[in-house]
Amino acid sequence: MTGLLAVVVLLAGVSASHAVVRIAEDRGGRIGTYVDRYQGLRSSGETVIIDGLCASACTIVLGAVPHDKICVTSHANLGFHAAWDFGANGRAVTNPEATQMLYSMYPSPVRRWISQRGGLTPHMIFLRGKQLMGMYKPCYLDAQASSPRPLSAHRDSRQQDVIAPPPAALARQPD
Repeated sequence: MTGLLAVVVLLAGVSASHAVVRIAEDRGGRIGTYVDRYQGLRSSGETVIIDGLCASACTIVLGAVPHDKICVTSHANLGFHAAWDFGANGRAVTNPEATQMLYSMYPSPVRRWISQRGGLTPHMIFLRGKQLMGMYKPCYLDAQASSPRPLSAHRDSRQQDVIAPPPAALARQPD
């Protein structure tokens, strides 16, 4: 019985260490919401697969989750812009302090890329393709992982799409 319990505990640990969260079609939202969400994700040790649009506050994942726990697919598309608030007349007004805080969260290669394009402004800039693949390891997904089941910004953060692909599916393949 003790041996069986040890195997169950060992297998539980293995499956948790290979769990992944897939982000796709996430247009962002309030910075504080995403900081809270990603702190929990960082603590979990789960791998993050970016497999589609991750824009605005969604991109905080790049600074909140360790670099080695993030991979990107060929569909990954990161959108960056300045932080903003609603002004007195209901229009979007850039918030310089929040923009600087957001910018400082990003890893240095991402900050350098943003700076080379004029910094964070009200206009969205996109990081994708070879430039993104040069900064983050690619992930190679099996059929289950590539099915369209994105982590939605509107769902309870405790309800994450968790999949467990074989370890080889996340391994970096030769270029």
